[in-house]
Amino acid sequence: MRCVRVVIAGQVQGVFFRTTCARLARELGVSGWIRNRPEGDVEAVFEGPDDAVERLVAWCHEGPSHARVTGVEVSGEPPTGRAGFEITR
Repeated sequence: MRCVRVVIAGQVQGVFFRTTCARLARELGVSGWIRNRPEGDVEAVFEGPDDAVERLVAWCHEGPSHARVTGVEVSGEPPTGRAGFEITR
């Protein structure tokens, strides 16, 4: 199990980034959450199997087709046993 916090910069709000990421996370069996930040970035926490978390982090570097990602910061966190994946505000 692995848990990471990810902050994605660029044109990432208003392009279905959160919705697409949440759908992919659920498909991969990853728990956590994703939200827009007031600064215009998107922040997420992914918790799950190493390979599934890595796939989500890799996807964040591209995002959905209309996103323009300019940076991705990843930091590790201790797993907490989260269940489900939510889009928060």
